[in-house]
Amino acid sequence: MIQFFDQYPFLMGLISFLLGLAAMPVVIRIAKKKHFVVRPNKRMSHTGEIPNIGGIDIFFSFILTFLIFEFNSLQQSQFLLIGVFAIVMVGFVDDLLVLSPLSKLLCEMLSGIALIGFADIRLTNLHGLFGWTEMGIIPSYLLSFFVLIAIINAINLIDGVDGLASGLGIIYCLFFAIYFAFIGESAWSSLAICMIGSLAVFFGYNVFGSRNKIFMGDSGSLLLGYLMTAFVFRFCEWNVTCPATHPWHMSAAPAVAICVLSVPIFDTIRVSLTRIRHHHSPFLPDKNHIHHLLLRLGLNHVQTTMVLLSVSLLCIGLGIVGRNWNMWLLVGVDFLFLTSLTILLWRLLDRKAALKKTEQHA
Repeated sequence: MIQFFDQYPFLMGLISFLLGLAAMPVVIRIAKKKHFVVRPNKRMSHTGEIPNIGGIDIFFSFILTFLIFEFNSLQQSQFLLIGVFAIVMVGFVDDLLVLSPLSKLLCEMLSGIALIGFADIRLTNLHGLFGWTEMGIIPSYLLSFFVLIAIINAINLIDGVDGLASGLGIIYCLFFAIYFAFIGESAWSSLAICMIGSLAVFFGYNVFGSRNKIFMGDSGSLLLGYLMTAFVFRFCEWNVTCPATHPWHMSAAPAVAICVLSVPIFDTIRVSLTRIRHHHSPFLPDKNHIHHLLLRLGLNHVQTTMVLLSVSLLCIGLGIVGRNWNMWLLVGVDFLFLTSLTILLWRLLDRKAALKKTEQHA
């Protein structure tokens, strides 16, 4: 049977979906009973108490499916899976107790030791960026930890409206699943496929649930960011070692990875710079994220999510088209595209505010 699923790996996604679907009612029931819920506050548009441990269901169905069908690769992936478990626990504790930004950062770095230190999944080469190729061990570790923290927190911050983080996660995992399958990295492709099935269950409950609505929580968003970092590291490193003549080689792999994740990365950079410009801490929460701006424009949660998923698909398409461009050029075009869309959004908001002011004076 294992060989059958190896031939049809997409069926692993179906299994993780079914496991998540079976477990979700139990997770929701436990969350309500133990008061693992989010109560209405000024930063939320929802009413009532909503369970916020959807990440536990994602983790359960994802990890169980992977262990069943990729048990033979356990020895090679054990430290990665330990890191996955650790980051889920960090997110779960943060959902319950609300860790300080510094405590959360330190816990994320400790979780990263399993991935970067023990599993040795890290960036070792800059692909010619700044004229550098292979890095020494210390720069490699420093850069890898920086990228890990950046991606984890970018995805954590984008998780602000129904279906957005999970929708983006499905798109990202689909990209990496297809790519890893084409280059023969079956275990990595299986990881991504299992995650797609798990995220699909959560997406349905989060977007379309009424009485059984659930939020991902930090246990889910940190898990998603952690896995995306691992995928990015493996994606970049494979493109260092493979021959340039290989049909799936991408000389601008780091820039392609930025394009894939550019919606949360760009939004985090923009919001952080805005906070610093106004003399606020970049860690201080506000309602200036791109999804907040779209909601302010009048879109609902589903419309906001669909818009940002569409933008993400366009950015991924750009990355694929420019996979062998100069890296600065590719990132520049990608960020120019996102900047243009942001400026357009600001102008639409200004026009809406002016019309509202005119109506009030009329």
